[in-house]
Amino acid sequence: MSERPNILLITTDQQRWDAVGGTGPSFLRTPHFDHLCREGVRFNRAYSDCPVCVPARRTIMTGQHAHTHGMTENSVPVPVDPATTLPGQLTAAGYQSVAIGKMHFHPQRQRQGFQEMILPDDYYREKARQGGPQPMRHGLGQNEITPTMSTVPETETLTSWIAERSVDFITHRRDPSAPFFLWTSFSKPHPPLDPPEPYYSMYRDADIPEPVCGDWARSEDCPVALRRMWERMDGDVSPEIIREARAAYYGLITQIDFNLGRIFAALRASGQWKNTIILFTSDHGEYLGDHGGMWKGFFHESSARVPFVLRLPPAEPWTSSDRCVDDLVCLADIYPTLLQAAGVAVPDAVDGVNLLPRVEEKRAPESRRVVSVFATDPEHCYQLAITDGRWKYLWFPEGAAEQLFDLESDPAELHNRATDADDDVAAVKAELRDALIAELTAKKSPYVVERDLLRRPVQEDPPGFRGAHRFPGFSLEQSDRDSRH
Repeated sequence: MSERPNILLITTDQQRWDAVGGTGPSFLRTPHFDHLCREGVRFNRAYSDCPVCVPARRTIMTGQHAHTHGMTENSVPVPVDPATTLPGQLTAAGYQSVAIGKMHFHPQRQRQGFQEMILPDDYYREKARQGGPQPMRHGLGQNEITPTMSTVPETETLTSWIAERSVDFITHRRDPSAPFFLWTSFSKPHPPLDPPEPYYSMYRDADIPEPVCGDWARSEDCPVALRRMWERMDGDVSPEIIREARAAYYGLITQIDFNLGRIFAALRASGQWKNTIILFTSDHGEYLGDHGGMWKGFFHESSARVPFVLRLPPAEPWTSSDRCVDDLVCLADIYPTLLQAAGVAVPDAVDGVNLLPRVEEKRAPESRRVVSVFATDPEHCYQLAITDGRWKYLWFPEGAAEQLFDLESDPAELHNRATDADDDVAAVKAELRDALIAELTAKKSPYVVERDLLRRPVQEDPPGFRGAHRFPGFSLEQSDRDSRH
């Protein structure tokens, strides 16, 4: 690239990898995402190593895995030096750096290297001052699966507002003498699942796919996983509610996509399209009824695997067959990739991999593994995990439970093979477990004790917890056990 490119990082919140064109249901409309894929490279096996909001965003900002930067749950604040963040580095290199949308920083107005931030809080205060219909007056919480319709029209939604502010920056407020780094961060399709019309009705009559449910979700082998997934199912959730929730979720995604079209049009109209790198991804996924639960957090495909597309200017001459690759990538790769694209040296303390050689030179990917830690502290460590792209191993300290999935033959993770008697499978499990211990030991992690993974006793379910019977398909024995609490 002869001149320093503009950089547009687009993220959604809680968008599954299979909720876009090409991997999602055939009825799902994402024409602008599809266009981005045609001009870029789609990494089909991308992961958020700690799939909850704040850790994932810290990973994007620092290029470090959660078990490196230490923020392994939303409730674990870890200070960061703004000079070392992605926007801090790009600002120092002469970029005009602006964040528009959900950042989820603590405190929220701490810029962490950005020159300017426009946040959802600004949207809500603006709507309150204007009076009239107010957004999210339906009473649904931020992690409920029950869907409803938006209380404001599409043009008044936060999604539209974030797109409008991004278009305004590109068209009117950018400094034409400097390249820009714009992070456009949509808050959807994170619950509440409340799309406006026409998106609320768009998929209600569609052939909505049923949730998948693994054999492990019907057992008591991994109590912490099932408890945290079930506790977000607030009330008895019928198959009809799950179906409507999925329809609303897809509607929110199409609404985002149509707003992407406005941003792309602004880049073209202002002459910036050909000199703008665009990277699209999400901070994590959403179970959306899979395995009997919702929310995110664990390293299952529904929760941790995300869409990931990198488009360089000008569009590289990839063929249609190799624009979608199965390389194992993660959110930590965003930091070194974008810094290198801007001509900025990448600091040593980075876990991510620069993806430019893969895209620009079509180099074969190197073998790698991605490690996941989901924990507040050693007393509240929910899961440790690792994948090499083919196999995935998960360790649950509570109850010393484990899972092993062959993603090649079982991409939906329906069958836990951790207790498989096959010698080859047992060898794979041992290798991944040893690799997980080695990685955590190298990072001086508190989740390895005496050269073994942390173990915790099984915790009692909280009073009134009703668990698995909230979602159909679980055994009567499991339902009866939960109903006694």
